[in-house]
Order: sequence, then C-alpha cells, then structure tokens
Amino acid sequence: MMPSLEDQERIFVNKFVYRLEPIGRGDIVVFRYPRDPSKSYIKRVIGMAGDRIRIDAGLVYVNGEPLDEPYVPAEYVDARTYPELTVPQNSYFVLGDHRSMSNDSRDFGSVNQSFIYGKAVFGYWPMEKMGRVR
Repeated sequence: MMPSLEDQERIFVNKFVYRLEPIGRGDIVVFRYPRDPSKSYIKRVIGMAGDRIRIDAGLVYVNGEPLDEPYVPAEYVDARTYPELTVPQNSYFVLGDHRSMSNDSRDFGSVNQSFIYGKAVFGYWPMEKMGRVR
C-alpha cells in the first residue's frame, strides 16, 4: 500500500481499535477485498460516508477541497482522473499511497465498513523497516 510497505512485509494490525473509536480519514485500514473476501488489502482512508470524492489528473478533492497528501511521493503519483462520487453510507473510499500501481476504490468502489477489520499500526519484518506505519 504505502511506498514504505512492500509485498510480504509483516505488520501488526489492531483489530480492536474500531470498537473504541471511529475510522478516520487518513487511517491505514486492513480489510477483506470486496471482489474476493478471502484476500486482505491495506489502504488509506480518503473519503468517509457522505463525502464527495473527485480525482482530477491525480489530484484528489474531498468535498470540493484539494487533499494535501504528503504521504504520496512524486514518483508514485498517478495522473488518472476519476469522476465525482458520493461515498455511500457505512462505506469508505480508500486509496493506496503507491497510486500509479494501486488496486483501490478507483477500481473496486467504496469499501463497506463490515469488510474493515483493523488498523495497521506497526511494521516488524524485515527488521530494518521496523516502526510505526504512517
């Protein structure tokens, strides 16, 4: 998902946090892939229920305002355009930080809250990449 996370890395997932607090914009969530619930995906929450999301030449707008995304390095920016949509009730619009190669809500749509089962919090393998997931 994030440029700092690569395939086969290991992370701790907090499966209880969303029982205590709501999912927030910017959270890195782990969820069952809507097209194949046997697979798990990890993406960043960009839009929440009721938000209007539009992407114009790679620039993301939430409710008409451009979203500041310092977590997306220039080399991972994608120039795709996506028409405006309103995130459905009990759902989230998620994007990968590696935009040019990410399979995310631009492809499979918003993710229902029932598919989200945790928040990525800490990477532990490989050891040289140990630390908080941001």
